[in-house]
Formats: sequence, C-alpha cells, structure tokens
Amino acid sequence: MVKTIKQLADELGVSKQTIQYHYQRLPTKDQQKDSQGKNLISPLAESIVKNRISKSLLAKNQQNDSKEPTKTSKEDNDLIATLRREVRDLKLERDKQLATKDQQISSKDRQKDHLTKLIDQQQQLQLTTVTENRQLKEHLQKLNDLIEISNPGQKQQVNDKEDRTHNNKNWWHFWK
Repeated sequence: MVKTIKQLADELGVSKQTIQYHYQRLPTKDQQKDSQGKNLISPLAESIVKNRISKSLLAKNQQNDSKEPTKTSKEDNDLIATLRREVRDLKLERDKQLATKDQQISSKDRQKDHLTKLIDQQQQLQLTTVTENRQLKEHLQKLNDLIEISNPGQKQQVNDKEDRTHNNKNWWHFWK
C-alpha cells in the first residue's frame, strides 16, 4: 500500500523531516509523486527508509552510550554499593525477626505441651473420681443391704417415722 511521508512518519514515530531526508536519498526510480506533486512511498521505498532509520537510530544510541561511560559507571557503582548495603541491612533485619519468631513459636510449643499435660492429668483425676464414686455407691448399697438383712423391723420403723413426719407437715399446712 502506498503511503505519504506524514503517514509513514506517524507510523514510525519520527518527524516528517527524517522521512523526507531518507526519501530524497533514494534512487529516482524508487521515488513517486501523485498528480498534485506530493511524494508517495511505495512498499519497497518504505522498507528501504525503515531500514535506514533503524540503522541511524542504532548508531545514534551507540554513540550516546560511548560518550558517558565513566560518569554512568561511577553512578552505577555508587548505586550498586548502596543497594548492596541496603540488601545486607534488610537481610540482617529479616534474620533478627526470624529469630524472634522462632523463640515465640518455641515458647508457644512449650505452653501447648504444658497445657496438654494438665488436661491429661485432669482427665485422669476425673476418671479416678468417677471410679471411686462408683465403688463408694456399690459399697453403700452393700451396707444398706446388710442393714436390711440384719434389722428388717428397724427399717420399717424408720419408714413409719418418715411417713408420720410427712403427714404432720401436711396437717400443719392446713392451719396456716
């Protein structure tokens, strides 16, 4: 597709003068004009101009790079030294923080172990208490059975006494 100098300059991001400069140095057979006399760039001329602009920019960049090596190198070295110091300081700070965290974790582990041991002891104590209570109930039941066997009339007297006490309470209840 045929382009104008402005179109190619916009596409490449360079000035129209740069395109005009390289266009005028093309062989006459590669230069075209429209009916109004405007310069037109054919695809072949476009590729030649692009190639020349690329070479020109590359040469300019290399020239700029070679002009300031000592100044840039000194600044780069200072920056590198500063960054290395900062990295070293950050590593030291990180190591301190990790050591503190390790101590805290170790302390928490000891606390957890102690609490686990206390819970185990509490569970054992509770189990022992339940077992002793069961044994005491069984023993009490055996004693009650023995008392009933040895004094069957005494138990009846106790039951009668409880009934009278209960009835007396009920009777006084009406007088209140």
